Amino acid sequence: MKINTNLKALGVATTMLTGLVLGGSVTSYAADGGEYQTNAIIEFESATDLITPPVDPTNPDNPNPVDPVDPTDPNGPKPGTPGPLGIDYASSLDFGKQKITSTNQVYKVKPQKFNGRGDGPNYVQVTDSRGTEKGWSLHVKQNGQFKSTTDKELTGAEITFKNAWVNTASASSKPSIVKTSFSLKPDGMGVAENIMSAKANEGSGTYVLVFGDDATAADSIELSIPGSTTKYAEKYATSLTWTLTDVPGQE
Repeated sequence: MKINTNLKALGVATTMLTGLVLGGSVTSYAADGGEYQTNAIIEFESATDLITPPVDPTNPDNPNPVDPVDPTDPNGPKPGTPGPLGIDYASSLDFGKQKITSTNQVYKVKPQKFNGRGDGPNYVQVTDSRGTEKGWSLHVKQNGQFKSTTDKELTGAEITFKNAWVNTASASSKPSIVKTSFSLKPDGMGVAENIMSAKANEGSGTYVLVFGDDATAADSIELSIPGSTTKYAEKYATSLTWTLTDVPGQE
């Protein structure tokens, strides 16, 4: 009787132990199959060979190409400067064909022509795709006075830019240093004007410095010529140099 009792007790203990093991095994599994997490990554680098095409100066969000026309070159505008910090485009200026006069005159620029939209304001466009928001500065200078095809100088002539404003589709802060009006000094080698600068934490993306808008384009850049200046029946020309540096703007 004693042996049978022990066997019964052993059977009960074995059954309880088995139940505990099985019970623990069942509760360690999720009823719906569980969860497993994975990751997704992306890494950006500076676009060393990027040239951003010209955008619509009054509507940078416009997805359609605007294709600006260079009034001084039938082959079209020169390509922009490559690299992560570059000048994409700058308008050439056309003050038209004028009558010779002995009185002081102010001639208005022709609006920027486009193949992809109606006429609009003249502008300069820059892109910073370095991915640093370290800032930059844009300068312009006139490379000497207007000269005729026979090297006659248009003494006293002066280009004045007005109604300048910054436009962009970028989320980064706009350049906070902007000259809304300025005149170019053609004497000697010319003086470089700092016309738009982004401080640190500004200016990442594409920005246009626009002179006027669609309605005021012709009133925003002027060429003044004294009446006393001798004028020959020839075409006169000069050039502008736009320079973009990685120096952040400073007050």
